[in-house]
Amino acid sequence: MQTINDLLKVLVLDKVEENQFKGISKTVGSPNVFGGQVLAQAINAAYRTIFNGRILHSMHSYFLEAGDLELPITYNVAIIRDGGSFSTRRVTAHQKGKIIFILAASFQRIEDGYSHQIDAIKNIKPPEELASWDDMLEQFGEFLPRKSKAFLEIPRPVMFKPVDVPNPFEPENMEPYTNVWFKLKGENNKVDLATKQQILTYISDYNVLSVALQRHGSKAHWGNTITASLDHSMWYFRDFDFNDWLLYSLDSPSASNARGFARGNIYTRKGELIASVAQEGLMRPIKK
Repeated sequence: MQTINDLLKVLVLDKVEENQFKGISKTVGSPNVFGGQVLAQAINAAYRTIFNGRILHSMHSYFLEAGDLELPITYNVAIIRDGGSFSTRRVTAHQKGKIIFILAASFQRIEDGYSHQIDAIKNIKPPEELASWDDMLEQFGEFLPRKSKAFLEIPRPVMFKPVDVPNPFEPENMEPYTNVWFKLKGENNKVDLATKQQILTYISDYNVLSVALQRHGSKAHWGNTITASLDHSMWYFRDFDFNDWLLYSLDSPSASNARGFARGNIYTRKGELIASVAQEGLMRPIKK
């Protein structure tokens, strides 16, 4: 996948029957299905049962089994409730006769009300002054560790520009927070809010668990630690424009019992808070 159009071909599901949909998978460098893909596809399935113009405002989910990249994923949507202002859907994702993922999503009719937000971090370097993952591959690819190089070589429809980049040759413990700019590749002028939310959810699973791991960077890395998303929650606050860069500000308040907890806020370049994310993931050291 190299553009938004390639991404949408994966995220937009085929309808099988009433309230049942099916989707394919594309690798992002992992041997298993990318969690962000399952999240976004499940939201696509839920949205396909919403006919009253309501907009997703929150979702909560659990990853139960690793997804097989070679097999289609079937999504079943249960219509839990359509109230006066809110609609609730439950989505289950299936492979090989097993439920691999569950999601609960709530949709709300558009309303006026009070508004406030927490401010974005000040004095963050703008994306124009930073190197993207593609730039890093081009400049340092011959010197990077094999797994890092292989990860960066995967074509992606999203451009990422981290504000702080760990040195893979001199690993050290870093503070448990980070900031990453991101932007879609390709034209996206005709994308509606529902579709933007699905794409944003897909992107939200990138970088999030890394911030929990970097606090232990002197000894922990992707090669000696088993990692996997366990759950993922997201709240959607405001409409936004994908044509400009967005900022993902992440921190990790805690890691314990082989689990790492991370949370993030997603801002526009102007500092408008558009969404918040929380995730707990497995971070199990591999015993020698």
